[in-house]
Amino acid sequence: MKIFHLSDLHLGKRVCERSLISDQKDILNQILDKIKSENPDAVIIAGDVYDRSVPSEDAVVLFDDFLFKLAGIGTKVLIISGNHDSAERLRFGNRIIKNSGIYISSEFNKANYQNIIKPIVLEDSFGEVNFYLLPFVTPANVRIAVEDTEIKGYTQAIKRIVSDMAVDTTQRNILVAHQFITNSQTCDSESFSVGGTDNVDAEIFKPFDYVALGHLHGKQAVGRNGNIRYCGTPLKYSFSEVNHQKSITVFEISEKENINISEIPLDKPLRDWRFIKGSLEQVLQQKPTEDYIKIELTDSFGEINVMNKLREIFPNIMQLSYSNQQAYKSRDFAIGEDIKNISGAELFERFFKFRTDGQPTEFQKNIVQEIFKEIEEES
Repeated sequence: MKIFHLSDLHLGKRVCERSLISDQKDILNQILDKIKSENPDAVIIAGDVYDRSVPSEDAVVLFDDFLFKLAGIGTKVLIISGNHDSAERLRFGNRIIKNSGIYISSEFNKANYQNIIKPIVLEDSFGEVNFYLLPFVTPANVRIAVEDTEIKGYTQAIKRIVSDMAVDTTQRNILVAHQFITNSQTCDSESFSVGGTDNVDAEIFKPFDYVALGHLHGKQAVGRNGNIRYCGTPLKYSFSEVNHQKSITVFEISEKENINISEIPLDKPLRDWRFIKGSLEQVLQQKPTEDYIKIELTDSFGEINVMNKLREIFPNIMQLSYSNQQAYKSRDFAIGEDIKNISGAELFERFFKFRTDGQPTEFQKNIVQEIFKEIEEES
């Protein structure tokens, strides 16, 4: 049985107030093309289908279209909710679409607990494969569902659920989950608890032949044998992912414990994420692009209308910073100086010198003086 492992689509995501919906539509079309050419038996989406619990109309329409096309291909689809998803919205129409081979495990609660711990069973030429679909949970969710007030941390909570699954280890068993596993590597576009309180010990997953994880945006294997894996996001969502090669994780399972894991690289996205460093003059000589750009200028701080100039070449510039070390070298400060008798314009000049190790131009001084004059008149 060949299975595509996806997660963290984050449909509807916005970065710096820019919608990424066109980028997401492009990458889902790429994934559909790979599914048509590779013909997997099943596709897993391990949580965070949407970026928000109340997804945008564009995001819902895009995912609906994606599922419709998957159903048309005839591929089985197994989906769980992540911490970004609304279980109620993700499960809409679940009983209807199940007839199309699309299984959604979205809501973790007491009423649905028995369904959570029972597997979805698919078959191939070697027999049955059990898929356990575990949506994102917290210890509080589990305490209520199993009526056990002694459950405290994430490891204890997941351990209780796995125990209740009563996994038959003589059969082939796949777990789909959306949690943070101890010692996993994170990216800037993710959120996790301070101090690692949401960590789950990988040893809990011993009964499973493969664990398809969502939650982290960088693909990686954790724990034993490389069979506990995050597939990563299909798109880059932060500049910490600039060097990531996004891909589809593929695992093929034949007989028990006979698993082959590989990756199918995704093509260049509609807009890539890139980092550019240099002087303003050097940066402005670069070829125009609609990629998402982070720029670090080596000039002294203080150039007028820098962003306007940069946006003419990089309309999707996301971040701008300065790396001029001269501007940040150590300086002496007058501690406790009374600034009540210092004009705003003079304070600005001091700040300007602190940041740039230089003096503002007469034009810049005049602008600041006019601003403080207007403030004084209004007050």
